[in-house]
Amino acid sequence: MATFHDVARIVAALPEVTEGESRGGRTWDVGGRTFAWERAFSKADLRRYGDVTPPAGPVLAVRVADLGEKEAVLAAVHRGIFTIPHFDNYAAVLVDLPQVSARVLREVLEDGWLCRAPDRLTAGFVPRS
Repeated sequence: MATFHDVARIVAALPEVTEGESRGGRTWDVGGRTFAWERAFSKADLRRYGDVTPPAGPVLAVRVADLGEKEAVLAAVHRGIFTIPHFDNYAAVLVDLPQVSARVLREVLEDGWLCRAPDRLTAGFVPRS
């Protein structure tokens, strides 16, 4: 079971990440660009679930390079990775932290960092295996 503590630990190992706050939740930026943030469900999000129980969370949102990358991440069908209608046509995925594996969480966060970091940081970056 992953937590926001795990998220903070993983992103702390990435170059030049800063932690901030927006709308009462933590955000993680690189080069002044947000790549991950705490994402609570809004009342509208919850209404869209109807009779289906939404993920209990906590939930993390992570940027992806583009909509093609988003589709690829979702098509990989990793447990804990999902989207909601509010994120349609937006290059980000959601992560249900209690459901995601440590490996997938690290990969998603590294990919989010890579798509937002300046070229000077990404040129020599080697993802952890």
